[in-house]
Amino acid sequence: MGEQQHVKFPQEVIDEYSALGIDVIAMFSAGHLGNRMGVQIVEASADRVVGTMPVEGNTQPYGLLHGGASAVLAETLGSVGAMLHGGSTKIAVGVDLNCTHHRGARSGLVTGVATPVHRGRSTATYEVVISDEEGRRVCSARLTCLLRDAGLGGQEPAPAE
Repeated sequence: MGEQQHVKFPQEVIDEYSALGIDVIAMFSAGHLGNRMGVQIVEASADRVVGTMPVEGNTQPYGLLHGGASAVLAETLGSVGAMLHGGSTKIAVGVDLNCTHHRGARSGLVTGVATPVHRGRSTATYEVVISDEEGRRVCSARLTCLLRDAGLGGQEPAPAE
């Protein structure tokens, strides 16, 4: 679950990160939480990020897709887009997430598509549309990320002791 081996990246992105010795597929994965939830990133570029998530295992007590699960999918996809926009010199940190839930989903996969609303030097905003297998909109989300200088290869400095 959560394997990212079939993600389609633009060649220039692969080349940029490979030159730095960074595994782009691992870096732009769903992360630990997304992996536990079964998020699969299918396609990734600064212009469009597509991912799926199973409904099963991500439901609330009524058996419907949990709104928080939709938020995880939206933040994952929007963050990947923002990171790709920022390039290897920036890291993306989510600062605002808004989700509107339109309908429930009880089974199958939901698919999220993140597209940019704004791509600037210090922030990037992505709209994420999550749909069920019949193409019906389940959730509309908007994520804004702050783009910070990567500094230490994208790693935060260790806290002072």
